[in-house]
Amino acid sequence: MRAYFDHAATTPMQPDVLAAYTAELARLGNPSSLHASGQGARRRLEEAREEIADAVGAKTPSEVILTSGGTEADNLAVKGLFWSRRSADPKRTRVLVSSIEHHAVMEPAEWLESHEGAQVTWLPVDGQGRVDLGVLRAELAEHASEIALVSIMLANNEIGTIQPMAEIVAAAHANGIPVHTDAVQALGQLPLNFAELGVDAMSLSAHKIGGPVGIGALILARHLAPTPVQHGGGQERGVRSGTLDVAGAVAFAAAARIAVQDRETESARLGALRDRLVAGITEAVPEAQLTGANSADGANSAERLPNNAHFVFPGCEGDSLLFLLDARGIESSTGSACQAGVARPSHVLLALGKTEDEARSVQRFSLGHSTTDAEVDRLLEVFPDAWRRAKSAGMVSQTPAWKAAG
Repeated sequence: MRAYFDHAATTPMQPDVLAAYTAELARLGNPSSLHASGQGARRRLEEAREEIADAVGAKTPSEVILTSGGTEADNLAVKGLFWSRRSADPKRTRVLVSSIEHHAVMEPAEWLESHEGAQVTWLPVDGQGRVDLGVLRAELAEHASEIALVSIMLANNEIGTIQPMAEIVAAAHANGIPVHTDAVQALGQLPLNFAELGVDAMSLSAHKIGGPVGIGALILARHLAPTPVQHGGGQERGVRSGTLDVAGAVAFAAAARIAVQDRETESARLGALRDRLVAGITEAVPEAQLTGANSADGANSAERLPNNAHFVFPGCEGDSLLFLLDARGIESSTGSACQAGVARPSHVLLALGKTEDEARSVQRFSLGHSTTDAEVDRLLEVFPDAWRRAKSAGMVSQTPAWKAAG
């Protein structure tokens, strides 16, 4: 049997979602057209928008800006809000970003720094991945009039740590600064309510919750009007032009509905499976280091995602362990799929204070709606031998995974 433990990268489409998606793909109509087919498409699109808004606690459906996924949503938030805020006040050239953001936030911030003269402050985190609120508050106190926005992810894609977003929002809003959060990993795992969370912009992606690749959303408060990243027909409140993907929106809405209605029971189920996985691996490999929030007390913490187990295996090349597990039918990850095959240590692990060798000695197991007890049993059965073989091979630092694979 093959067992899939890479749901943080993408998760299989739910059967009901696939049915809704394929049914809509067979229909005709551009939602911007005025004839009957176009208006039918528009109606189905807006019904999907309403359903997504309800699922994530948006105040109105108009706060849902449909995008091609989380990366586009992050770019629109980071670049668009920086440009609009700087345009309104040229002194606002600072951006505060956590040091463990997904590359979809990090690289737009770096691009603004190199191309637009932005001053990016990389907020440090503690050893469990929580943003240093003291540093955040000090930056706000010293530079409030110069800061365009704060962008801090709700839950980390590698180690699963959940950020103290209420305190972050309160500190930023006290200084009149908007907050964006990448919540791509949080939807379906945490109780997610845009209005209650208090952020001003929130990025989502359908393929993390059993929807299709290629559709996502930026939940955007009505008082904000980011400068568009792409220009065209003026769709989506004029901030995201392009012909709208009706089938993708319908499927996203179906996936969001299922994820939210099943979240409580599914999170409990996945948390129990994850805890059993963690216990089995730490028993088999006592030197394994569980990373992320509350790791000293085990994986079961309200400060980490219920479906995430991330380890450092000292002296064991992460890519070697991945390939040995894959040969035995276990599909895991060494971190973000967006950086797979890149010969450099995880910036997330380095920010936690790990050495470069430790940051290359990692394995992430992420669970989802298709994960079963039998799959966890299979992982625990084959893991000890795979680990011993990878450990005996030692570290293969600096060699890209695709080259090491032959």
